[in-house]
Amino acid sequence: MTFSLEQIGDCALLIQFGECFDAATNARALATAARIRAARLPGISDIAPAYASVCVRYEPLLWNDAAAASAYAGIARALSALVADVAAPASAASADGNVVDVPVCYERAFAPDLHDVAAASGLDAATVVARHCSTTYRVAMLGFAPGFPYLFGLDPALHTPRRASPRTRVPAGSVAIGGAQTGIYPRELPGGWNLIGRTPLRLFAAERDPPALFAPGQHVRFRAIDAREFATLSR
Repeated sequence: MTFSLEQIGDCALLIQFGECFDAATNARALATAARIRAARLPGISDIAPAYASVCVRYEPLLWNDAAAASAYAGIARALSALVADVAAPASAASADGNVVDVPVCYERAFAPDLHDVAAASGLDAATVVARHCSTTYRVAMLGFAPGFPYLFGLDPALHTPRRASPRTRVPAGSVAIGGAQTGIYPRELPGGWNLIGRTPLRLFAAERDPPALFAPGQHVRFRAIDAREFATLSR
C-alpha cells in the first residue's frame, strides 16, 4: 500500500494512506503509529492516528541539520524509512483478547432515535439493540471532541443517515449511529447522530492518566443494561 507525506505548518506532518476509510487502511494507520512510537525518534511531541492517516508533531530545531534541506525534509526522510514496510495486521482481532465492556441502556428515555433507526433498517427496536450488541468493534480513531471514539464494525443493516436537524445538546455518554459509524459522546455536545442508548461510563477525565477511556486500536463491545443498573453504575 502506498503512502504520501504532507507538511502541515512548521512543526507537523501528515502520513496519508489514501482516501478509503476501510478497516484494512485504518489497521495500517494504527500499525504505523505504533511503529513510530516504538522508534522513539527525538523531538516527537505527538503521534495521532486517524482513519487513513497519522499526524506527527515534532520539534523543528531538533531536525535541522546539514544533511537535510529543512527540518521537514529531515523528519520526512526518517519517517519514510520507518513507514515503507509497515503492513496492516493480517487479522483485525484483538491480539490479547482484551475487549472493553461498555454497558448501555437502550430504553426509550435514553434512546430517542432508536425507533427511527429501526424503521430505517426495517427491523424492530429489540433486533437493532441485539445486533448493536453482537459485534466486537475496534476504535478507529478519537476525534471531534476529547475522548470521542469512532468505532469500526457496525452491522451494515444498522447504517443510518445522520439526522437532518442536529441537536444543540446531546447528553454525555450517548451512544449513537451516524451513517456507517457508531460512537459515544464523551460529554454534552451538539451533534447530528442518531441516539440509540446511553452509557454511564465517563469517557474523558482530565485528572485521569490517560484521560481518555479509549485509545485507537482498542476493542469494544456493548452490553445492554436497564435503567436501574444505569443509575447504580452512574453513582
